[in-house]
Amino acid sequence: MSSSFEVAISRHIWETRYRYAPHGVAETDIDDTWWRVAGALARVEPSHHAHWRERFHALLKDFKFLPGGRIVAGAGTSQRVTLFNCFVMGTIPDSLPGILDALKEGALTMQQGGGVGYDFSTLRPQGAEAPGTGTIASGPVSFMRIWDSTCATLLSTGARRGAMMGTLRCDHPDIETFVDAKRDRNELRHFNVSVLVSDAFMTAVEEDADWPLVFPASPDGEDDQPMVMRDWPGRDAPVACRVHRIVRARELWKRIMRAAYDCAEPGVLFIDRINAGNNLAWRERISATNPCGEIPLPPYGACDLGAMNLTCFVRDAFEPSARIDQVAL
Repeated sequence: MSSSFEVAISRHIWETRYRYAPHGVAETDIDDTWWRVAGALARVEPSHHAHWRERFHALLKDFKFLPGGRIVAGAGTSQRVTLFNCFVMGTIPDSLPGILDALKEGALTMQQGGGVGYDFSTLRPQGAEAPGTGTIASGPVSFMRIWDSTCATLLSTGARRGAMMGTLRCDHPDIETFVDAKRDRNELRHFNVSVLVSDAFMTAVEEDADWPLVFPASPDGEDDQPMVMRDWPGRDAPVACRVHRIVRARELWKRIMRAAYDCAEPGVLFIDRINAGNNLAWRERISATNPCGEIPLPPYGACDLGAMNLTCFVRDAFEPSARIDQVAL
């Protein structure tokens, strides 16, 4: 049995996040919300809408099935919102127009209620010269601050907290700045951050070997610089990368672990293992996750969340004949 306190908290969350009140006529209880969502789902069926509305409502009531929060908040309303909870956005181009376009996409997605994930590895490191303009790059962490400020601004105008994931490759020249970013408590407050850790890096850690920090070479020169070939996000084939610096792999790993212990971030994504386990690895490359890290997704991938309450489908609980009602599922 739920306590009165738990019921009060649950009602508060429903009233502030999911209750629909068009023109002052508010849903009176959670069952009104279930009928709204069931009706929205039934409307896309080709026929027998009333039948499907009843079927969907039967699953929703008593919390047998709980759709993702964006569905509960937005389905069947007149609001222009997304029904997907989280997205991994497209690859960020390494140019100011491309960066600003990516920021606009993310801002519009967050405005409509979606969380966003990005791999910032495509942005050139701090101190590198930008081709064509001769300007000096400020690095991916500096641009993450712009996303962070945008998220904070959108949060101030809406009820739902914005959520973002930022990832960076373990061989990016700015990886140390990225790892230590959250040691400043005012830094990247609306981001979760994770390091993309490769199999090669873990081997280098095991062997206490050197680890080159690299970035794709500009086409206009740098021939005298050490180069290595690397797969890189946004590229269809391995590319020549300039070696910016060499660090000890084990020292970088310790730095990641110390930051995770002290600040609870960054997280670690074993990205080669993630891609090896992806059934669509033959046609897509994953380098980021949704904001809380549950679901690795390719560029422009989305997660449509939902949860089955399996306890509602248990028959003969605590008896020798206890079982899950597969038909009801």
